[in-house]
Amino acid sequence: MNREHVRSLLEAVRRGELATEDALEKLSNLPFADLPDARVDTHRALRHGIPEVVYAPGKTPQQIAEIVAALRGAEQDVLVTRVDAAVGERVLAQVGGGTYDAIGRLLWYGPAEVPPLGNGTIAVVTAGTSDLPVAAEAIGVARRFGNKVEAVADVGVAGIHRLLASSETLRSARVLIVVAGMEGALPSVVGGLVDKPVIAVPTSVGYGAAFGGVAALLGMLTSCASNVTVVNIDNGFGAAYVATLINRL
Repeated sequence: MNREHVRSLLEAVRRGELATEDALEKLSNLPFADLPDARVDTHRALRHGIPEVVYAPGKTPQQIAEIVAALRGAEQDVLVTRVDAAVGERVLAQVGGGTYDAIGRLLWYGPAEVPPLGNGTIAVVTAGTSDLPVAAEAIGVARRFGNKVEAVADVGVAGIHRLLASSETLRSARVLIVVAGMEGALPSVVGGLVDKPVIAVPTSVGYGAAFGGVAALLGMLTSCASNVTVVNIDNGFGAAYVATLINRL
C-alpha cells in the first residue's frame, strides 16, 4: 500500500465504484502483517514514499520469501538487500516475478523501469574497481527508488586526472555518492569540486592498516570539505536512501 493506492481507493469510493466497506477492508491491512517470525510493515511506503526494504543476512530463504509474499500481497514493491546468489535463487523459486542483481546483491519485486521521481541526477562515483560491489548496491537502490543515476567508476586519487575528466558529470549532478576504500580520500576531493551534497561511503577495501574500512571512515568523517557527510562502512543502501530524499526536495 502506498499513496497512489490509497488515492485510487478514495477516488473509487467518491465515484461510487467501490463500496465504503470494501475500501475499509483493503485499508485494514495498512499497519503490518503478522507473520510467524516478523511483523511486516505494510505502511512504510505510504509514510515514506519509498518501497519497503528487507535486509537479507540473518534471515532464512523461507523467512525472506514469506516477508516478500506478504508485502506483495499488500500491493507493495519490495527490495531485498545483501542477498547471496544461492539465497536469491531459492527466494525466486518460492516467490516468482522478481529480478536479481548479482553484483549489487539486490532482489527486486516491482516494475522493470521505475518512473523518475527525483528532480535531478544522482552521480555514483567509485574510487576503484574493488569498490564496485558497494557502488552497485547504491546504483541499484537509487534506480529502484525512482532516480536517474550516472556512474563514474575507477577515478580514485591515485590518478586524479581520471576524475577531472568527468567534471561535467560531477557538477551537473544534484547529489553525489562517493564510494572509496583505502584511505578514503576521494570524497574530500569531489567535495572540493562541486557545490552539491556529497554522501561518502567508506568500503572495507584495503590492506591491514585500513582496518576493514575504519581508516576510510575516519578520513571521511574528518574531511575538510564541508559538503561531505558519511554513512557506515559498505553501506551503499543507506547512501542511496538519503540521496533519494535529497533528490526529491
